[in-house]
This record gives sequence, C-alpha cells and structure tokens, in this order.
Amino acid sequence: MNDPIGDMLTRIRNSQMRGKSTVTTPASKLRAWVLDVLADEGYIRGYESGTDSNGHPTLEISLKYFDGTPVIRELQRVSKPGRRVYMGVKDIPSVRQGLGVSIVSTPKGVMSDANARAANVGGEVLCTVF
Repeated sequence: MNDPIGDMLTRIRNSQMRGKSTVTTPASKLRAWVLDVLADEGYIRGYESGTDSNGHPTLEISLKYFDGTPVIRELQRVSKPGRRVYMGVKDIPSVRQGLGVSIVSTPKGVMSDANARAANVGGEVLCTVF
C-alpha cells in the first residue's frame, strides 16, 4: 500500500456511504493521530485498537451519524505520496469559511488548522474534512 492515510480516508467514506456503524483499518501511529484530530473535532465517535485474526494490529473506527446522515460530508486527501503539500502558518487553508477542518502534520504533532495557527506552526496538509 502506497498511501495508508488515503486508504483509511477511503475506507471511512465507503463505510459511511453504506451506512456502517464501524470500520476497521490497519493500525499505525500516524493514522491514530489523524483519528485523534477527527474525534476531537467531533467527526467520529472514537476508535479502539485491537488485532485481526492474523494477529496484526488494527484500529476500529466508530462512525458518527446525525438523523441518519453521516456527520462527515466531504473527506479529501490533500498531500499525496506523489505530490506533498507543505504550507506555512499564514497559508494554511480554512475549509468552507471555517466550518470544516484541515488536518496538518507539524513539528509539534498532527493537529487541526486552528490549533496549528494558535501554535504558530505550519507543515504538511494531510487532508480536509467538512
């Protein structure tokens, strides 16, 4: 797999289209950090770590719905393995006039765009959520 974050985001999108309550993805620290930001911002209920039948570590993500529709309306990968997107603190985009969130990987950790602006750090824009 070339793009583990893109794979996780696609699994979340596909599960929400099918109305699933949970989705499982292979575990990694970066995926867990991205899920921490999604949970802090209220886009998912949370996640739990576990193992699959072969003993590989996994993350089970609990998706969030409101009146039967997914809370996440749009989930896009910005920085890809073929084209990394780095931005300074002044250039970090605000998604839908601040209604959405950009997830940024900074030297101080993975955080939302608002937290990155407050900490005055830029970095790699991983994805946008609305």
